[in-house]
Amino acid sequence: MEKKVKILLSALLCLSIMFLSGCGKKTVTEEALTAEDTKNEAMGVEESLDSKSLGISEGRTTEGMLPVYFDFDSSDIKADQVSRIETNSEFIKNAEKTVIIEGNCDLRGTNEYNMALGERRALSAKKYLVNLGADESKLMTVSYGEERMLLHGHDELSWSQNRRADFVVQQ
Repeated sequence: MEKKVKILLSALLCLSIMFLSGCGKKTVTEEALTAEDTKNEAMGVEESLDSKSLGISEGRTTEGMLPVYFDFDSSDIKADQVSRIETNSEFIKNAEKTVIIEGNCDLRGTNEYNMALGERRALSAKKYLVNLGADESKLMTVSYGEERMLLHGHDELSWSQNRRADFVVQQ
């Protein structure tokens, strides 16, 4: 019996050595690099997220307001997003209904972390609106974390569109 166990262990050891040493890492060829460069050109020119027109409804934001986009792992209102939140402030000052500020994130990070980050984004937008004179009683916040993505891609364009706060008039 002991002899069979030794033979079996020896065979398993040989197989694991063969398995682990069988394949080496492939080297990247010049053709592969050229193909990758061509693939990136197909994406086109990166477009600005800033929209000057109030008639356009972006994301899940109610028409007349604009979503606010955030940097990766941040809840700070960026300088290029101030005009958007000012537009939303004017809309809210004139609205008679409650506006829900929905915090959203991209897929990176755990669900728990993204829920907390989405909440920080919604609260940051709310605080900015109140500082601009919006009535705090007209504002509610909710975090959806990564649950309500606009784009499902795994690239920077998709992630940047999912890192946002939407502003929705409560019906």
